[in-house]
Amino acid sequence: MAPRVVVVEADGGSRGNPGPAGYGAVVRDPETGEVLAERSESIGVATNNVAEYRGLIAGLAAAAELGAAEVEARMDSKLVVEQMCGRWQIKHPGLRPLAAQAAGLVERFAAVRFSWIPRERNRHADALANAAMDAAAGAAPVAPAVAPPRVVEPPRGLGPEPAGREQAREAAARAAAERITGTDPATAPASWEPRPSFTATRLILVRHGETEYTEQRRYSGRGDVPLSDRGRAQARATGDRVAELAPTVAAVVSSPLSRCTATAEAISAALGGVPVRRADDLIECDFGAWEGRTFGEVREGWPGEMDAWLASTAVSPPGGESFAAVAERTRRALDALVEAYPGETVVVVSHVSPIKLALRDALAAGDAFLHRLFLDAAGISVLDRWPDGGIAVRTVNDTAHLPTP
Repeated sequence: MAPRVVVVEADGGSRGNPGPAGYGAVVRDPETGEVLAERSESIGVATNNVAEYRGLIAGLAAAAELGAAEVEARMDSKLVVEQMCGRWQIKHPGLRPLAAQAAGLVERFAAVRFSWIPRERNRHADALANAAMDAAAGAAPVAPAVAPPRVVEPPRGLGPEPAGREQAREAAARAAAERITGTDPATAPASWEPRPSFTATRLILVRHGETEYTEQRRYSGRGDVPLSDRGRAQARATGDRVAELAPTVAAVVSSPLSRCTATAEAISAALGGVPVRRADDLIECDFGAWEGRTFGEVREGWPGEMDAWLASTAVSPPGGESFAAVAERTRRALDALVEAYPGETVVVVSHVSPIKLALRDALAAGDAFLHRLFLDAAGISVLDRWPDGGIAVRTVNDTAHLPTP
């Protein structure tokens, strides 16, 4: 007999956002931690948020199949948790049918509580989602993974639907969908191709101006190295260029390090005083023991570690941070901006690693892209992101505005 209350842990992800995507969900007994059901599936090309919602839907459906009365839904997607709790608006049209489908499933339970958990506490669902993403990237979608069949006696009062009640529940779910989306989810388009009726959010990605470390080609991560005189001149020129590209800007968002905030302030001044917001997730990679050293010094002192780092984005410098971790928080930061400023233009002032990773994902490129793309100090890249996951890269490393050496 299944417990009256179950825990659903759900996760989803995309290699490229959008890119090969998949989800994973686990249903557990809250007392023993026993896994009652697993679900996972590769879903082709989609965004992170779409995959997260699909994981939640699969987990809730599995809990309903087990006959649970109450659900504790745990996810590491703050966006999905906050939207399902009603605290955040669902601004992206592409997510609204999925939220409506989840809301319809919630109606099947006496109570559903949503809570955010850090990724390290969501490892089982994360592993299922990553396996599904691997399948989506390498072959046709795999069939959902399901735990071995279990003989489950539904809790009292939650047996098979009486005649007519199932239809009533479907009607209630359809009405909930219409309240959220204004459309019938059964006829919602499956395509994630950008449509002319949508307006893209334009992200103007700016690398900070030069510093002493930039000029000396030293690893410059979390150390707060200020702009040089040349870097300040570059920042002013970049501000003028951004003002030409986008006379109306909704926000200027910056890494917290001073070389970025100084660049952002120069851009803000050129735009007439648009406030500068700071976003910690836009900070540079932590290079650990390599901070302040040249490539040659690192090659001499850490040859094995350097080879491993160059070969895999999952490897961190000694005491530092992997590019995979940087990519994850960069995606989180940009997703939040697209959610907060739909159809508007946002200037993002960051560092070479986050910007390279954002461009890699936008272009659906491989990791070798990171070592082949050069981004100048104060260079400008522009990409558009539509609410249904579409992306267009318009400019990469524009430096025509910069003063000559």
